[in-house]
Amino acid sequence: MSDDRKKVPDEATDVPVPRKSRADKDGDAGSSRSTGKGARSSRKGVVTGALSAVVILAAGGGAVAAASMMPEPSGGTTLAFRQADVPAGRALGVCPEPARLVNGTVVGTDADFSPVSTTATSALNAVVLSNPAGTVPGSKITSLGGGTVAEIAKAPTSSPTPTSGPPVLSAGVASISPVTGESVVGADALGNEQASLAANLSYSATDGDLRGLASAQCQQPGNDAWLLGANTAVGRTAVLNLSNASETPATVNLELYGHQGQIQAPGARGLLVAPGTTRSVNLAGLAPNEAQLAVHVRSTGGPVAGTIQQSVLRGLAPGGVEYLAPGAGPSNLQVMSGVDVQDPAATKALAGKSGFADAVPALQIAVPGSTDAVVQVSLNGANGERKVPNGGVVTVKGGSVATLNLDGVPAGSYTIKATSDVSFVASTRITRGAKPEDATDFAWSPASARLGSQHLVAVPRDGQRFLSFGVPDGRATVSYAPVTADGKIGKAVDVDMSGGTTSMIELPAKSGDAIVAGYVVSASGDPVYGALVLGKQGRSDVSVVAIQDAAAGFEKVPVSVGY
Repeated sequence: MSDDRKKVPDEATDVPVPRKSRADKDGDAGSSRSTGKGARSSRKGVVTGALSAVVILAAGGGAVAAASMMPEPSGGTTLAFRQADVPAGRALGVCPEPARLVNGTVVGTDADFSPVSTTATSALNAVVLSNPAGTVPGSKITSLGGGTVAEIAKAPTSSPTPTSGPPVLSAGVASISPVTGESVVGADALGNEQASLAANLSYSATDGDLRGLASAQCQQPGNDAWLLGANTAVGRTAVLNLSNASETPATVNLELYGHQGQIQAPGARGLLVAPGTTRSVNLAGLAPNEAQLAVHVRSTGGPVAGTIQQSVLRGLAPGGVEYLAPGAGPSNLQVMSGVDVQDPAATKALAGKSGFADAVPALQIAVPGSTDAVVQVSLNGANGERKVPNGGVVTVKGGSVATLNLDGVPAGSYTIKATSDVSFVASTRITRGAKPEDATDFAWSPASARLGSQHLVAVPRDGQRFLSFGVPDGRATVSYAPVTADGKIGKAVDVDMSGGTTSMIELPAKSGDAIVAGYVVSASGDPVYGALVLGKQGRSDVSVVAIQDAAAGFEKVPVSVGY
């Protein structure tokens, strides 16, 4: 893979992230009135005045009539609202680079605890869906700097025409391994509709300080994002990576929230991210010793894609690695699926050991505003609602972060629904590992949007893969169809779900004789939420990825024109 990107470490932090550098490219407004000459006593004067009044009235009537025939003054004219077509843009997904150690990590003499991994692997899997006529848009994978890495599908030679009848879908598929840096998956619009694409970056290692499994869906760049789950306490490392895949410089401001409230960090504002580069910020340099840290990323100029590489080291024992991805923005309702809980007895015993307090499943909530939020939490499993610790009610002070431990929840797969009359953001931690001397890992499931039609989910080619669906209320039907490496769409499977339940579906490695590269997911009925849960057979590795929004269709906006 070509490495023509540029990485800029944050100068405000003490521990930058190592990067392989690429080639540098671096009238009067008051009232007025008139006065007459005074009243006359003679009859002639009275008659004359009366006649004058008649003349003035007649003239006035003529003036009114004339005015009604004249056009209205131009300043008051407004045309009717019209619907203007919005040209569909190129669909983009920005993928983070494989997990890397920060500078200053010294390789120890004990090979069992070397921070440098000899087993690390990485892979990027991308899927681009066709239009209903079966035409796959022109699409490719590039480096962040724009160099072509792989072609997914060639641009069609002619414009696709709408067809009647049921859609005939196909897909373009590409896989890259190993991955050497950030990547951008892009697809052209077809018929003025944005293409539907999905890509997944996965990282895995069985040794070194970054032992564990980390996975991230490549995200659409934006100007506003929330990331929860960061931890800068002793032994925890959180590195925020901000990537700008546009041609416009981006200026990023970070708002940091901790357990005690909002954190004022001078180095968190005015961060410049040049086009085609990534800026890495070690969050410990801005908010040290914060076990509960939420980051609000806001950019002006070019949109950015942001992820946090979070890792844990408990003494000499690696405690896992994960990508923290943006979740749903502030709302009165937040739902997280893919919350797979292991044996609570083993979790409780592990959490009692020194340095393992965060090795338990937990719900983290951040409240951006100044008003306290009373959050009601419900937990829905395979057989319905289960009890939540502390009665399922947690109060979070405005402008702060709080955590509700789920260490007493029975083993199983769950969907968490949280509601409040004050807007908040939320994410849920999942943990793996039962013994302090063995490898442990963790994942975070961010709040996601309600599922609709044709969500595309890219999946890794190896390991355990599960689709988790939750229906908090009512009843719904979910369908999922495999997308194979040869670009074919398999037969959809329908799952009818009742409210208050969660379904965990293990995915096969193949559909027929072809490797499965992704899934097309749709839902109907009452609200459904979903996530992709990943693991490795016989290991404590775990990672969770929320299902992203479907591609935007043909759009119109109202336009008012006045002169």
